Amino acid sequence: MPTQDELFSAVDALLEEVAQNDLPSPAERRRLREAAGLSQTQVAAALATRRETVASWESGRNEPRPPQRAAYARFLERLAERFPASPQETQTTPPAPAVPEPARPRPENTQDTQGAQDAQGTRKTGSSPTTRPRQTPAPGRPAPGRPSSEPAPATAPARPSAPSRPPADTTASHLENGPLAVIDLEDDQVQAYCVGGLVLDVPAKSIPALVDWTLTEAGLGQSRLHRNGRDADPVLVLTPAALERYGLPLTLSPEERRAGRLKDSHKVVKQIKKAELQLTQLGLGPWARLYRAPEGARRRCVQLCIPAWGALPVEQWDDKNNPRLPTMPAPDLARFLGTYAERVMTPRGTTAVTGLELMTALRPPTRAEKDADTGEFQQAFNADALTHVYDVVECEVPDEHPLLKGRFPRHHQRTPAEMLLEEPYDWCRELTDDECMQPYLVAIDVNMAFAAAANGLTVGLNGPTHLTGNPRFDPTLPGSWLVDLTHVDLSQVVVNGRSLDADRLPSPFTPNGNRPEGPAWYATPTVAYARELGFEVAPIEAYVRTRTGRYLDPWYKRLRDAYIATMADLGVTTALDGEEFLHAMVRSRYTDPTLALVLKAVKATAKGGIGKLRQRNRGQVPYYEPWPALTRPTWRPDIRAAVLATVRVSMHRKIMKTAAATDLYPVAIGTDALVYPSPGLGPLDFLPYTAEGKPAPGTFRLGVSPGMVKHQGTQTVLWAEEQFEQHGGLFNIANHIKNDGITAEGE
Repeated sequence: MPTQDELFSAVDALLEEVAQNDLPSPAERRRLREAAGLSQTQVAAALATRRETVASWESGRNEPRPPQRAAYARFLERLAERFPASPQETQTTPPAPAVPEPARPRPENTQDTQGAQDAQGTRKTGSSPTTRPRQTPAPGRPAPGRPSSEPAPATAPARPSAPSRPPADTTASHLENGPLAVIDLEDDQVQAYCVGGLVLDVPAKSIPALVDWTLTEAGLGQSRLHRNGRDADPVLVLTPAALERYGLPLTLSPEERRAGRLKDSHKVVKQIKKAELQLTQLGLGPWARLYRAPEGARRRCVQLCIPAWGALPVEQWDDKNNPRLPTMPAPDLARFLGTYAERVMTPRGTTAVTGLELMTALRPPTRAEKDADTGEFQQAFNADALTHVYDVVECEVPDEHPLLKGRFPRHHQRTPAEMLLEEPYDWCRELTDDECMQPYLVAIDVNMAFAAAANGLTVGLNGPTHLTGNPRFDPTLPGSWLVDLTHVDLSQVVVNGRSLDADRLPSPFTPNGNRPEGPAWYATPTVAYARELGFEVAPIEAYVRTRTGRYLDPWYKRLRDAYIATMADLGVTTALDGEEFLHAMVRSRYTDPTLALVLKAVKATAKGGIGKLRQRNRGQVPYYEPWPALTRPTWRPDIRAAVLATVRVSMHRKIMKTAAATDLYPVAIGTDALVYPSPGLGPLDFLPYTAEGKPAPGTFRLGVSPGMVKHQGTQTVLWAEEQFEQHGGLFNIANHIKNDGITAEGE
């Protein structure tokens, strides 16, 4: 016979069960908390749990468990007494469903723009895909879905399953959960944090099982960026907790770091082989690809990203002055990489590699074309793409290229007459007496200079044609021209009716700003600029491309849109200029640290992608031996040279216009940063404006768009003199004048 205390305990337990089944809907939970003016952090502290857990209760992707559940129910009950719902809210907010509903498909092109929204969304499990089929909208009604920045609806599913997907679906429906997921642990449960705050429960107990779950149930990946391209493989980012759970080391040994991969004898590598999964030749390293044979037209490949092994270098993906990625929570990391993936593309390794892959994704080399006679589809090449590896030109290749083997004596330094030297500016000069009387030096920085130079640029798409016998210069033919430009005298150039001081101007034809000393190789934009300045050009010979196109246009537009969208999220829009723009740029540094990293990665993608067009031998093979990059059609040093020549020429054109309008000249230029003497602390103190208050035509203009400029930093003239004295003479101070440590990173 139970005692009275035992009976009371049984009744209390029963009442607790009643409380567990009597919670209001997720939306009502959030309404009550907000009505009381409480934060999720405050509620979490009172219930001895995490803020993310409270957020998951309010979004419906998790339900409270004992012992917090009874206390949470009591908390909500008391709030409901003090803040009753209005009649309208009572009618429109149904109670939380007892049985989970099917998952709502994630809409395309959603973007994360709020710092706390990573805790919003729905949760799905990796259970059998056949237990609960996906909801099908009624005819004439749109499929349910909402942007990720909105809270989850009151009827959000509690834990629905991921549905099965047909093997050859070419639409985005089978990629509903976004391009990537961060794999982490919470309460000993493996979870996948996706874009938009979505969280999936992961049932996999090993790396092979994790890959198979991703391929069959997770719904991860990114739709093709071009109709002739292919969907991007899903990316799984493994946190340290996930590494431990799946038997992987937290760090690589020195030997493994040098090899860039885990030893083949490691138990996880053996598990992968036993499961008949394939690894690429790079093995299981910081960025690893695991795949099975294609299933019909669909690739079955998963990419692993392991930040703890160096997958996300701080120079490209993080703030080197204050690294955040090593301690970034999984939801924030998913938001960071997911926003980048949605705006640029799914990361493929470094930002440079991703920038190059973006070119191919937007301009696929091949397409499927139906044969009119047989009716079968065959591979065809796209005329607007880079499709083949062509012969290279001696003047365009770097020193270690196999083509130069035996061509020059050992340790020979090639001259401009032997080598195409199209690089950004690295130039400085001494200040004049009048400039020393100015109190400040103000640095301005060109936004996305490399991407802006690619906009509208005509490049070669086929192999080189050698022109000899003093060919006539044709500005429509991209390529390299051997020509003597020593006769170009900037003091003879008249801009807006005014002659300029050539001694205070850099030469537009050389990276160091010095006047050419004889015949040299130049890219087409450089020679065309000499003609634009009013001088005759007489090429000696040339290597040109006869099939041309604006290959980089979609690449530029994709990166431009990503940059402008991210800047807008940081509070800097294209509608701002002048003083408003400068103030918004200052505020943007403190708006959202995660989006600031997205911005840096976008800029690094633009610069790195152009650099990859002339990827050099990084010690993979001996000097004069072929290295892997030479085997891809996108190894095109001539295109890189054209872009960098355009960066320099475009900058010089605006320098000339600014000098004609203000009689002000830069004292230093470093890549895309220029330093001007100024009577005031900011760019508005020296940039020219018309009587109507608009920027003078053709000069540098403040704004957020690529090609416009922003304030990089300010120093005093006295500071510059001290720097020159400390360094024993003149040196380039352009990239040493920054108001913060990351203003010009990645550009």
